[in-house]
Amino acid sequence: MLTTALHTLRARWPAFIGSFIALSLGAALLTVTGLALASSLDAPKRAPERFAAAPVVVRGQDTLRVHTPSGERTKELARPRSVPDALTTRLKDLGPVVEDRSFPVRVHGSRGPGDRSPGNRGPGDLIGHPWSTAAFAPYRIDAGRAPRAADEVVVTGGWAAPGDRVRTDRGTLRVVGTVPRLGFEDAVFFTDARAARLSPVSVQLAVDAEVSAVREAVRDAVRDSVPGSAGVRVLAGDDRRYADADPDRDREALTALNALFGTAGGVSAFVSVFVVASTFAFAVAQRRREFGLLRTAGATPGQLRRMVLGEALAVGVLASATGCLLGAYAAPHLAAQVVEEGLAPAWFTIGEHTWPYHMAFWTGLAVALCGATAAAWRAGRTSPVEALREASADTGTMTRGRWVCGAGLLLTALVTLVVALAGDPGDLLHRKTYVSRPMLLIAAAALLAPVVVRPSARLLTWLPARLPGATGLLARENTAAGVRRTAAVAAPVLVTVALAGSLLGAVATLDEAKAAEVRERTAAAFVVTAPSGTGFDAAAVDRLRAVPGAEVSPTSSTAVYALEDGVALIRSDARAVAGPGALTATTRLPLAAGTVADLDDRSIIVNEEWAEHTVGRSVRIWLGDGTRKTLRIAAVMHTGTGDNGVYVTAANAAGAPVDRVDVALADGADADAVAAGLRGAVTPVGGRVASGDVWAAAASPGTRGTTRAGLFLVLGIALLYTGISVVNTMLTATSDRARELAVLRLTGATDRQVLRLLAVESLTVTAVGALLGLLVAGLNLAGMAAALHLLTAPVTPVVPWTAVTTTAAICAALTTAAALTSATLLLRRRAVARE
Repeated sequence: MLTTALHTLRARWPAFIGSFIALSLGAALLTVTGLALASSLDAPKRAPERFAAAPVVVRGQDTLRVHTPSGERTKELARPRSVPDALTTRLKDLGPVVEDRSFPVRVHGSRGPGDRSPGNRGPGDLIGHPWSTAAFAPYRIDAGRAPRAADEVVVTGGWAAPGDRVRTDRGTLRVVGTVPRLGFEDAVFFTDARAARLSPVSVQLAVDAEVSAVREAVRDAVRDSVPGSAGVRVLAGDDRRYADADPDRDREALTALNALFGTAGGVSAFVSVFVVASTFAFAVAQRRREFGLLRTAGATPGQLRRMVLGEALAVGVLASATGCLLGAYAAPHLAAQVVEEGLAPAWFTIGEHTWPYHMAFWTGLAVALCGATAAAWRAGRTSPVEALREASADTGTMTRGRWVCGAGLLLTALVTLVVALAGDPGDLLHRKTYVSRPMLLIAAAALLAPVVVRPSARLLTWLPARLPGATGLLARENTAAGVRRTAAVAAPVLVTVALAGSLLGAVATLDEAKAAEVRERTAAAFVVTAPSGTGFDAAAVDRLRAVPGAEVSPTSSTAVYALEDGVALIRSDARAVAGPGALTATTRLPLAAGTVADLDDRSIIVNEEWAEHTVGRSVRIWLGDGTRKTLRIAAVMHTGTGDNGVYVTAANAAGAPVDRVDVALADGADADAVAAGLRGAVTPVGGRVASGDVWAAAASPGTRGTTRAGLFLVLGIALLYTGISVVNTMLTATSDRARELAVLRLTGATDRQVLRLLAVESLTVTAVGALLGLLVAGLNLAGMAAALHLLTAPVTPVVPWTAVTTTAAICAALTTAAALTSATLLLRRRAVARE
């Protein structure tokens, strides 16, 4: 049978070309994914950057460490502590000590470095430092001199030259020197005195002394119970990288990259199995007479099954090997692309690894055999009488196994949805869930598609069938009669439309729910925000309070930590408020119990996600600087989308600067006059004033770049596979309809009429697939909307009509083009034969 299978492949290679391409692309993507994963696991440790030349860096406590029965749990503190003054005095006895400070500087206008280095948000953003820390990178002046006056600065790069004046949110600065850019930041260096005024808190020191002496001084401070010295870290050697901004950014970027490629690889495997199974199933259905003749000639069911599996084995081996070669070629180019797009660190390259090739090859081969197993079983059930079959109408399209699998998957999808809604609705909002859950419904809908193909086709062609001419009627009957052909073409369209609607719709629905929450919470007429990474000093807040007609509510960004079930250390973002009265005037909290008026220095407002969320009960927490406290629950907020956070008073957020001031209007106050007064109060320090609606729109969380890139990568893969499947199926199906087309010609139909009929059929089949895909997407989005409703964040599901329409249009174009191309070749061959 293996020899027969090879001869069949040679004779019927067009029928297997779709499976070959699908498997090749799947193996290629798995190779790329594996190589990227292996390369990320071998990532080099980042070397120190800003303190590469510093002997020792002493950093204040920046990590919360909690001992539990299951081991130590750690979290990064929202407000790292500064090095205690008493310890700083001891360190100065060992050698020179330089206090480090970092703060953002925003250049006004179009001037600026235009860099997106870590720590910089975009063009015009710089990071300010004291000039005394420049020697630790090291930076060396290449033009001009060091700063001496408060308005003098030294900048990196060539975007400014000595003598230039630059307008910034820190005032107008005069560039007196430049240093070469080292690649990890765009810095602006002030005098030490000016930097201390701009950033009063210093969380780390550079010490010019022996490491052993510094460590001994820190140990002595801990032994002498110097307040604040317990969590101080001494960084030397490669550990000095922890003194850089965001030292874990490479690890976080690689984690996001692995998630992106992992999702793409999973979808690729799912869709490739789908395409291969559909292709082999349709091929077996088209070869009923061939299998019937083999059975008549004495072939046993086992021999037919081995022949079909032999065909799949041959296709799988060739396709997997080809995919590995394609992946080896594509991986370096893809690595360069993700680096260019900022999705991976600049050093990321593909290394030399062999296991990804083994994984891709054997997975591709397994996919081929799994996809052909059902078709092989069906081929073995072919009886000798099938050799006499001439009817074009399909019968027995829904086998018992297909009913069981389809119904089982549908029931599983519905039951798991109900269980999630009843137990943990928030789980449906996680990316892993809304990316993977649609697969169950898609697979179920594809397996059960033959059940609804005929009624759907009749519904969609109801009007065309009643128009003058026979095209609409013939298209209706042909589509309804050829259930296998219609289902085989509609299934990949269903997959792509369902994925586009489910994934993009889930993200859009979640974004809309979060935006609605922000709008609902914002009752302020104006919102005043400080420059990113900084805050307003007391003088600026006092100026805002002095604006006539303004009722201000200054708040700070912080965090609190709680130990759940004695083993899980959970961080919750928090806002620190001046008092409950001002908060009530400017913010509408989604309270489930309690009142804002009960919030004081000994209490906290939590949300329903907390393990303990009963008003009046006490909770043990750690504040943003690591201080342990026990606070009473004053009120409880609804869970919502998970962004409601926590509220404490300013007394429980020591050191957190005021970064936002919500402003309500007093009775009779003029809004324009208040806005002008607010701008006059904060413009000199770089603050921004926006209306409550404008701020809410800007503050609404959107989709992260890596998430969006991952979704479009998944949809691109699905659309590519859909194109392969529909083109392959339409070419095969149309070529097998040669006798049917010839009969149409004998009855008087012209070539144009035949092509028009095939075009209408193709559009009808695509419409059936798109309709089923929309149904699946609607069910998925309805589940997410139900979860949001249970979480008291009701929102109308957002259907991405543009993406769904574009996807369906591409599928329709591919289906029609494949059908017309194949039919045109058939009509031309018959014309030549007649001549």
